[in-house]
Amino acid sequence: MSNNLKLILGFIYLLCLGVLLIFLFSNLDIKDLSDYSYIKKNSEELLNLKKNNLILFMFVFFIFSILWTFLLGFAGPVAILSGFVFGKWLGTIISVTAFAVGSTFLYVFANYYFRNVVIEYLEKKIDKYKNLFKKNELIYFMIFRFAGGGGLPFGIQNILPVVFDIKVKNYFNATILGLFPSVFIINSLGSGLEKLIEENDSLSYKSIIFNPDIYWPIFGFLFILVTSFFIRRKFFKKK
Repeated sequence: MSNNLKLILGFIYLLCLGVLLIFLFSNLDIKDLSDYSYIKKNSEELLNLKKNNLILFMFVFFIFSILWTFLLGFAGPVAILSGFVFGKWLGTIISVTAFAVGSTFLYVFANYYFRNVVIEYLEKKIDKYKNLFKKNELIYFMIFRFAGGGGLPFGIQNILPVVFDIKVKNYFNATILGLFPSVFIINSLGSGLEKLIEENDSLSYKSIIFNPDIYWPIFGFLFILVTSFFIRRKFFKKK
């Protein structure tokens, strides 16, 4: 593949990412995020929009999540929003599937067009793990996903397997299985926030912290973090 074509594709990719970020920040005033009445009002409008156009809303959210993931977006905000709008179970199914599809598209894209670049910058850092993944790429990549990708940003996690040349089928399945526990917990937190906002005209730190719909997901997330730490120590420790 010619360098000119790589530059063109890279420019198009960055342009799409820039347009998405400009759209998001031009429609969001950071100051409003501290105004509870603003949050409650917009939450109600968002939920009414979903209620009146459920299928269309699900489709748009699904496509947006795929695009967001493909453009190296963070998974956390989308998972919280998914739980907030669709509830913890449906939200988890939608967001995990979208993450898996978007990640797989990104992996295939990076593997086909930017394989040499990814290998050049990342291979030396993770070369010691190649034999580990060759043993069973499905299992070890699933463990890698469950363990938070070794603490790497979500976008980097998605292109890292280019170095290991993982099969697309194994990549997709491992992403679904590995992400499900943590995404479910984050969706549960989003669902708890929606319930909290719906039932209260005002909030205090105490009402948030001592609400079981909030603290149980937080405990679950902490459990995932601790478990991930020991998994990384066992399977991905530095040598």
